[in-house]
Amino acid sequence: MQEIETGNFSPPRLVLIPPDSIRVVNWNINRGMRLQKVIEFLASAKADVFLLQESDLNARRTHHLNVAKEIAQKLQMNYVFGREFQELTQGSRTSPAYHGQATLSRWPLSNSRILRFQKQSNFWRPHWFLPEVKPFQERIGGRLALVCETAIAGKRLVTYNLHLESKGDDVLRCSQIEETLEDARRYDISTPIVLAGDLNLDVSREPASSAISQTQFLDAFANQHVPTTPGSFLEPGRTIDWIFTRGPIRASQPQVGRSVSASDHYPLSVTLDFA
Repeated sequence: MQEIETGNFSPPRLVLIPPDSIRVVNWNINRGMRLQKVIEFLASAKADVFLLQESDLNARRTHHLNVAKEIAQKLQMNYVFGREFQELTQGSRTSPAYHGQATLSRWPLSNSRILRFQKQSNFWRPHWFLPEVKPFQERIGGRLALVCETAIAGKRLVTYNLHLESKGDDVLRCSQIEETLEDARRYDISTPIVLAGDLNLDVSREPASSAISQTQFLDAFANQHVPTTPGSFLEPGRTIDWIFTRGPIRASQPQVGRSVSASDHYPLSVTLDFA
């Protein structure tokens, strides 16, 4: 489960003047169930870096496709895929299926690694009394942060692509945030960092908000929060997808794509200006 898959589909290019800013998209793509619509939106976003959660690999529900690779090939980007879970009800013993995070970039990706959280929910673990059928969604693995470095014409950008636990309480999710923040201390404050993902909680509330602010991470959507999941008759939607930055970069032009219907989450996008 520590295996990382990579692929390079971005054509080489000569850059004479490094960019002053880049565009970043963060999105839980709901396994890639509506892959063509996902690709259409990502192509229209014209972003430099995509941080995607819930990307399938060889799963029956997504026609046994490698979703991250499909997107990267269509958009001519480099990608890294980190395995979050082996989906026991979506593959077979000889042809296993996986589910995880994918980071894509028009620029070279390197030093990719998995930060698998020490504290996990027991909800997904297989049990002897449960059959391996889809309603029970049994899995092997655990939630993680996929860490990558992007080389942008001489500038280094570190990204943390997170998917925190959905089956558990905010105490568990906050502990996973704290593990991520502690890991980020290895980088000097002069290193630009983006921390983003499906966090499954409202991080503007305590204690998560204090933990993040104390480590000098800034909310890219400060004072512009709207639900990032579709609402229903019973609830207006939840604000659970986030983008934070640290170091010599400043976020501007934050947008939530509330008209995009390719997933059960809305995509978040932001422009990052290099200081």
